[in-house]
Amino acid sequence: MLCGGMTDALSIARDLLRCPSVTPADAGALGVLENLLTAAGFEVHRVTFGEPGTADVDNLYARIGTSAPHISFAGHTDVVPPGDESAWTHGAFAGDIKDGFLYGRGAVDMKGGIACSVAAVLQYLAGHGGKPREDGTGSISFLITGDEEDIAVNGTIKLLQWAAKRGEKFDHCVLGEPSNVETLGDCIKVGRRGSQSGTLYVDGVQGHVAYPHRAANPVPDIARLIVALSDEPLDPGSAQFQASNLEFTSVDVGNAASNVIPGQARAKFNIRFNDLHTQQTLRELVEQRLEKASGNRIRARIVWEPSNANVFVTKPGAFTDLAVAAIEQVTGRKPELSTSGGTSDARFIASYCPVIEFGLVGQTMHQIDERTPVSDLEKLTAVYRGILDRYFG
Repeated sequence: MLCGGMTDALSIARDLLRCPSVTPADAGALGVLENLLTAAGFEVHRVTFGEPGTADVDNLYARIGTSAPHISFAGHTDVVPPGDESAWTHGAFAGDIKDGFLYGRGAVDMKGGIACSVAAVLQYLAGHGGKPREDGTGSISFLITGDEEDIAVNGTIKLLQWAAKRGEKFDHCVLGEPSNVETLGDCIKVGRRGSQSGTLYVDGVQGHVAYPHRAANPVPDIARLIVALSDEPLDPGSAQFQASNLEFTSVDVGNAASNVIPGQARAKFNIRFNDLHTQQTLRELVEQRLEKASGNRIRARIVWEPSNANVFVTKPGAFTDLAVAAIEQVTGRKPELSTSGGTSDARFIASYCPVIEFGLVGQTMHQIDERTPVSDLEKLTAVYRGILDRYFG
């Protein structure tokens, strides 16, 4: 239910927070947006995707206008589980306001950001005769998924493919992820490193510790390889990105006995890589280094995990300048153009158009008592409104 049909960011955010949409459940969140956007004249589509072994996921695409330029606002209404709800100061799905803060799972990541983009668009359209431009040109759309916090296979990636088959073309996109680190206006995400995981296997020969000549211990060998693969930098970094990083996260031999030499050792690792690599060239580089470090004696191999987390970057230009100007006007801060942090759905959007991420401050995302200042909701709405004014002006 809508709170009196209010279209300000706070009211929309509270309506969304009261939907317990723990990924991949929708719990009515997309219905809140559908009602608002339909009433504003958007053509709204609810699209469900699924595949064997995964849960069906509901998604929303809405557009007003039919011509270029076309700007889209993207986001996700699914949230991570609240954890121990008794530990919350205010109900995880109550949408309570206390001392100027809005509490709830998703307040920051990222129902608050969606609420601000919807409020900004509705306010903008109300001031422009219900159209992006008074001459009838231009388009505004929303790409909203319910599958970002989990495996991300039935959400944005498939919604974009669905839209492309319909002939939809996007010129620019703003993703409302909580990009700011300390204060609203300090950071725009213009890119993200790629992510690639794998497991290093070293095979030995199991045997009794009293007769090591009859065995081949893989533990010292995997230790040498871990050091060899970790010590040499993958690259020096690039113009927009810091150096790529290979990090080992676990080592295991599956051996509970102290008098048995194990027959195999394995170590998991993850690489966050920059735009000097593709997934294929990165794998080839690591494989070459492994072969060199292993020599002719150590029997080692890598099993790579499937990954859709590719690197992307939106280089500085007219669109980033436009966003910076809107942010600086509202917050008084000139944001850093950053490529730090983990992955997001922007990695999928970047294949279709330039994309930036700008949302709320991410300090409490995924935490107990996730919350955002109400004043930040108002400022973020004003920033989005400023982006629209400049984009269509």
